[in-house]
Amino acid sequence: MPEVMEISPPAPAPAPPDAAPQPLPGQSRYGWLAAGLRARITQGEWPPGAALPAEAALAKEHGVALGTLRQALALLVDQGLLERRHGRGTFVRGGLDGASMLRFFRFRHAGDLQAAPRSAIRARAVVPASAAAAEALGLPAGAPVLTLERLRSLDGRPVLLERITLPLPLFAPLAESDPAGWDDLLYPMFQRVCGVTVHRAEDQLGFALLSAADAALLGLPAGHPGAQVQRRAFDLAGRCVELRHTQGDALAFAYTAQVR
Repeated sequence: MPEVMEISPPAPAPAPPDAAPQPLPGQSRYGWLAAGLRARITQGEWPPGAALPAEAALAKEHGVALGTLRQALALLVDQGLLERRHGRGTFVRGGLDGASMLRFFRFRHAGDLQAAPRSAIRARAVVPASAAAAEALGLPAGAPVLTLERLRSLDGRPVLLERITLPLPLFAPLAESDPAGWDDLLYPMFQRVCGVTVHRAEDQLGFALLSAADAALLGLPAGHPGAQVQRRAFDLAGRCVELRHTQGDALAFAYTAQVR
């Protein structure tokens, strides 16, 4: 009896490699590219202050025309994530330095309006977030947060009283370290110790009479008029990472705005 040979069916052809991601319907190519570059920045591939690769190299890497790449970079510049330095290239913007609260007040330090005040942490605690704080920070109700009370001084004279709320575990290193060794400027320390870059902040201004306790800390009489700054600070990814309530002498308040 003749031998029967079994013939196996041909193996299926290997699946083609996944196609490169493409813009969504209705999304411009440069907008899609800008989103991809933003993701690479927020994921830490290019940290604050770092230079981006040459435009020609980036365009080739993403398979886009040089003009498309430049449109994407221009969009990120407009959004404040990148900055162009003439003759040097495009860089990721550095974080805020933390001294900007003084722009609201006419406090002088040896005639220098730009001097950074000295800081002292008066209190630190881990507490459940209030409903408002949890919502602002994107946390579950009652999630633990780190709270700080900070007094800032110039020439030994207290000028600003601040109450700060920070999400955990993002700022866990600050809950465990000795505040006596902290920097006078918090934002550079946030970046160095916690890896959190404060990229931008929103400030709301108001006025109210100081309580007796707060006025005493600022060396002012009870019921003295106070200027208040409510701040929300955001990281590179757009997350709210700090809530800050700052009080100072309303009679030393000065604010200038340009309207065009």
